[in-house]
Amino acid sequence: MENEKFDLWCLVELFGHSKIAGKCTEQNIAGSNMLRVDVPETSKSGAFTKYYGAGAIYAINPVTEEVARTFADSLNVAPVNPWDVKKLHDKVLSLGPESQDEDDDFPY
Repeated sequence: MENEKFDLWCLVELFGHSKIAGKCTEQNIAGSNMLRVDVPETSKSGAFTKYYGAGAIYAINPVTEEVARTFADSLNVAPVNPWDVKKLHDKVLSLGPESQDEDDDFPY
């Protein structure tokens, strides 16, 4: 059997009863093969990428691009949001000097 490149639009079912939809490929990261899911832009979020190890995947359902895009929009999966550094900094400062280790040069 010839090895085919995995490159399909899919609805991926994950353990924990969650789902994600997008263009799926396989990518080796740090010596381990991961499922790369490129989620298309939706009405609620810009396009983003997530990676999953085999142990996190319950099922991979190949679908058409149109079906994957519809699922991506309805599932409302979001990328990880970056920390708001200013809010974090303000929170640490509001806790006062007793919350900071004397050896720390960095306040957070």
